[in-house]
Amino acid sequence: MDWLIDLFKTQDTVAHIVLLYSIVIALGVYLGKIKVGGISLGVTFVLFVGIIAGHMHFTGPLPVLNFLQDFGLILFVFMIGLQVGPGFFESFGKGGIKLNMLSCAAVLLNILVMFGCYYIFFDTSDHRNLPMMVGTLYGAVTNTPGLGAANEALHSVFKKGLDFDIASGYACAYPLGVIGIIGATLAVKYICKVNLQDENDKLNEEEAENPHAKPFPMYLKVANAYIAGRTLKEISEFLNRDIVCTRIMHDGHLTVPNRDTVFEMGDEILVVCAEGDSKAIQAFIGPVIEVDWHEEDQPQPMVSRRIVITNSSMNGKTLGKMHFSSMYGVNVTRISRQGMDLFASRNHHFHVGDRIMVVGPEENVNRVAEMMGNSEKRLNTPNIATIFVGIIVGILFGSLPIAIPSMPVPMKLGLAGGPLIIAILIGRFGYRMHLVTYTTTSANMMLREFGLALFLASVGIKAGAGFWETVVQGDGLKYVYTGFLITIIPILIVGTIARMKYKFNYFTIMGMIAGTYTDPPALAYANSICAGEAPAVGYSTVYPLSMFLRIFTAQLIVLFFCGA
Repeated sequence: MDWLIDLFKTQDTVAHIVLLYSIVIALGVYLGKIKVGGISLGVTFVLFVGIIAGHMHFTGPLPVLNFLQDFGLILFVFMIGLQVGPGFFESFGKGGIKLNMLSCAAVLLNILVMFGCYYIFFDTSDHRNLPMMVGTLYGAVTNTPGLGAANEALHSVFKKGLDFDIASGYACAYPLGVIGIIGATLAVKYICKVNLQDENDKLNEEEAENPHAKPFPMYLKVANAYIAGRTLKEISEFLNRDIVCTRIMHDGHLTVPNRDTVFEMGDEILVVCAEGDSKAIQAFIGPVIEVDWHEEDQPQPMVSRRIVITNSSMNGKTLGKMHFSSMYGVNVTRISRQGMDLFASRNHHFHVGDRIMVVGPEENVNRVAEMMGNSEKRLNTPNIATIFVGIIVGILFGSLPIAIPSMPVPMKLGLAGGPLIIAILIGRFGYRMHLVTYTTTSANMMLREFGLALFLASVGIKAGAGFWETVVQGDGLKYVYTGFLITIIPILIVGTIARMKYKFNYFTIMGMIAGTYTDPPALAYANSICAGEAPAVGYSTVYPLSMFLRIFTAQLIVLFFCGA
């Protein structure tokens, strides 16, 4: 049995390190699936298992722990950046400005409440208390990337080593933070006297109004000599309008045309276009006629199909300008990007890798699939080179020193902020530099969760040695109740303002709060009580900016205040 004892005690072997992380991560993930009151902590439980392991002196060499922590953090924030990048700038569109402003206000209030609690409840002469409160802040808002950014910034300020670990404050505040977000959101409902049934009814009324142009079918006879001998594609490009030709009668034969079908004088065609374009199209092609062939009027089976966008020419095009309803006789009901369900609004910009749910006659759905590409094979090849090129640029960018007066050390975006910003930019504009930025949802989630698990396990193992003294015998209870105040006060203020002043639907507010706190359990709860997509709208609108601000402000707080 000596070999087994040595395996657990000899810290400087590869087998020991792999065993340590495997045990901590596996136990953490399994325990994180346990639900209490319908709420679970998820992968964050890895942190708590790591703390227990560290407390029991089941640990590893500090340089190895530091490397795996930082590498995990880089992977985690970079994959988040790739996920939110395509929708980051679009979130500032007309419909999202107010929601993003409210979200920014909540982020600022979280920080202000944290400082208020620090000056009221803690000894400001102790240099350890403010950094520990920063950890409490990010536990209260359930934001692990912020914890990583703050931790990395602290090590750049205190180069001689830390006699504290902010993960202890994070661990104290996190469980009650998850509960507090949902609880405070429900409190807003009672403060504003919201009736959930009325909110659902209003959503149904809004969704019943079709925002797209009305479809306008018409039978035309080709009477323009210019058209004769030209293909449908050439005619459509010349018109510079969206038209769909679904039937053509040529020499007594009724067929379904495609982009290469050649039109001849006297052909009878069925064209579907936007109502506003009908006069111009009629004037160019020929007069409206009555026909005695109505095969197309027979009921066609309706199908629902998820189509993946792989045609690069679709990059950047907006849903509203595609006229799916009027031109193709189909409706786009849902859009998924990197595992996030997005509302199919008219202002949505398509990107390669988006998956759209299309409902309509099978033949029409097939037309849309052909136009969008719908080739899974193109997306299955991993673009690992782009990821590491982005990480290289992100580390270089994050290492640039920015000298600011009165600061003890130059400001740097660091290993969290640099890769995050570069990933957002690559995710949005990478195709212009011929960088294939798309990764499958499963690949993105795998790399992200792997990085997060490494980071949490490392932080927990390192914090475990002093956790008991810091939390149980120290100010642990203070971290718990101050964290709860940091969680709920901004929600009560911002949620009430969003409802009373800006008249947002309550379910949109729930999604906005969940996105601001980057808290999936809160979004899941909102979805469970809402019949529509409003929570997803609010969540996806504010999530990109909120995630960026959480990481960026973490470093600003540490560099401006903790290093002073």
